[in-house]
Amino acid sequence: MTKSATNKASRRPVQLKRQKTSLHRRIAHDLGVAIVTGKHHPGDILATELNASDELSVSRSAYREAIRVLAAKGLVESRQRTGTVVMPITRWALLDPDVMEWMFEGGASTSVLEGLVEMRLIIEPAIASLAAQRRTLQQIARMREALQDMERFGLTSEKGQAANRQFYEVLLQATANPPLVNLGNSLGTFVLWYTEFQGGSSTPRETVREHWALFDAVAAGAAEVASAAMEGLIRST
Repeated sequence: MTKSATNKASRRPVQLKRQKTSLHRRIAHDLGVAIVTGKHHPGDILATELNASDELSVSRSAYREAIRVLAAKGLVESRQRTGTVVMPITRWALLDPDVMEWMFEGGASTSVLEGLVEMRLIIEPAIASLAAQRRTLQQIARMREALQDMERFGLTSEKGQAANRQFYEVLLQATANPPLVNLGNSLGTFVLWYTEFQGGSSTPRETVREHWALFDAVAAGAAEVASAAMEGLIRST
């Protein structure tokens, strides 16, 4: 990923299709976007429960619950005699699906994007290596089937994208490591947001060939080759 690409991307927020949500979730969303986009800075004190509920024309309980949501994700902290304080990015749950959504909706920063891609380059090759050592014949068959669907439908189609998700889900399961599966699912959410984030006016790059190279290494039980193939796949996208 080049600097120019991420700088260009960081100025283009994702337009999301929003479903109906509860009042406190909508409040948390608006405050979350304001925090991750820098409208509220670390150390800022948010409006009091009474003032905020009057300003937003919502109940105090709805605002209170929204603050609890943000606190659980590390964006704010409630302190006695101080109020609700905005936390620095090092405290945020960056892999939380809501936090990722808010970052991409508001226009994700270059440093965050590059940090998450760097994290993928550290973790996902290890996932591929472990999967190559532990995969079962059934998992190999399911990954092959997913790849065949990706090849048949293409990654620009919904069916092709669903097949891509299935491939990674089975690859993660093949590690037989629950914490890695959990972390890998979070990274998968980032990939989905990043793909939408970049793809506003461009066509996603077809990477079926790179996926086959990864599959061949995993199926052969070649851990080091699988690790290198995963790194190549990440860099190619």
